[in-house]
Amino acid sequence: MNSSAATGEPPDAIHIVIKLYVCLLLAGFAFVPAYLIGYLYVFQDPTLIFENHTFHIIAITAATLEGLFVTYVTWCCYQSSGDPLLRWMTLGFLGFVMIYALHGAFTGLAHSHLWLFLLYGPASRLVMAILLLIGMLSYHQPPDAAAQRTKLRPWLTWIGLFLLVNLAVALVANSQVAGHPAVRLALEGGALFFSAVNVAVLLLRRFRSPLMVIFAISVTAFALSSLAFILGRPWNHMWWLAHAIFAAGFFLLSYGVAQAFLSTRSFSKIYSQGELMVRLAESMAYAENALQELQRTNRELGHLAATDPLTGADNRRRFMERVDAEIDRAKRGDVPFSVLALDLDNFKSINDRFGHQVGDDILKRFVQECLESIRPYDGVARVGGEEFMILLPQTPLEGAHVIAERLRNTIATTSFNISQQRLTTVTVSIGVSQYGRDGDSIEDILHVADQRLYDAKHQGRNCVVTAIKTILQPQP
Repeated sequence: MNSSAATGEPPDAIHIVIKLYVCLLLAGFAFVPAYLIGYLYVFQDPTLIFENHTFHIIAITAATLEGLFVTYVTWCCYQSSGDPLLRWMTLGFLGFVMIYALHGAFTGLAHSHLWLFLLYGPASRLVMAILLLIGMLSYHQPPDAAAQRTKLRPWLTWIGLFLLVNLAVALVANSQVAGHPAVRLALEGGALFFSAVNVAVLLLRRFRSPLMVIFAISVTAFALSSLAFILGRPWNHMWWLAHAIFAAGFFLLSYGVAQAFLSTRSFSKIYSQGELMVRLAESMAYAENALQELQRTNRELGHLAATDPLTGADNRRRFMERVDAEIDRAKRGDVPFSVLALDLDNFKSINDRFGHQVGDDILKRFVQECLESIRPYDGVARVGGEEFMILLPQTPLEGAHVIAERLRNTIATTSFNISQQRLTTVTVSIGVSQYGRDGDSIEDILHVADQRLYDAKHQGRNCVVTAIKTILQPQP
């Protein structure tokens, strides 16, 4: 069985077919204007025109305002991200607006001075196509420094260049070559050429991010609008279709700019659906690992907060919590439990004679011996320097006495080796109390156990004291 079948994923061939289908859909959508151009070129009636100066002025005014707004949004994105592509897009939109606005302003001269009216349209598209191509070639370059983005002089320089283009177009329109078809063809053909090169480079460099797909479709629309302008004549349907195609491309590209503004403010940091899924899977795996690590750390912190760092026994807080839980259980089920209070005899003299490091080793060994002498569910806690408590669930006083005596004997007969010398003087005194029999609160039973431990010390140490009897063992 292959891996795809094992994981429930479709075969790789299906993925390839679906990707090819998506590419064909995008290509088909991008070339919708070409179908309309072909249809009009074959079936349009050359005598049919729609010449309405007012409508044209309104349309150009709307396009100019739209262009200014998109220029501002693109500039905001550039200021935030420093993306070089957005810098060139801002200049492209700004140049288009500054030149194209005169195409609308001179609409009234369409009859008396056709070329002054007409040439500003292709000139604006040529300037924008060149700047968009430069921007696309800068794609994925490092972002501009923050200081560079805020410099006013470069922007003023470009505004001056756009004004010079306006002046140059006016000079050409008023020259003897203005009426030659090659002039308009050169401008419109240049816009078509640079837009086509833009699309070709996009395809060759295989930019697949969502915003670059929008960029490619938009520039394709710009190229096809230039083709429609070349095939059309002023005021005929092909000419108006060219306007509509260009507007559609501009609106689509402005949508990409808006998406950048609402997300990362950059064209290069918007990911495809596949990239998003991969990054989401990586983020989820990272989050899961982080959660597991956090849970492990919390367990460790909880353990550290509840245990004595030297011996590993429970600390006083944890011991009190366990006793409280046993009191609740005893109240529900009338099950007795007992506690042992333990204190190592003459431990100060051991520290004074052998040092605190030896004393620490003895405390750790003592806890180990306690754990081996009691049941797995019993609890050992260090509540002072050499003072310990042991919780014995479900154990009456008599049974606790037996366990305490066994533990006392174990400690007394255990060899504590210190620097290869055998130390035989480690003993323990123990006091025992039972919940219910010696008190109904945690304070009462612990107080009784401590009092009996105190009695064991006074009775000669190395002994167990309970309410039943006192067992006294002579000091070795």
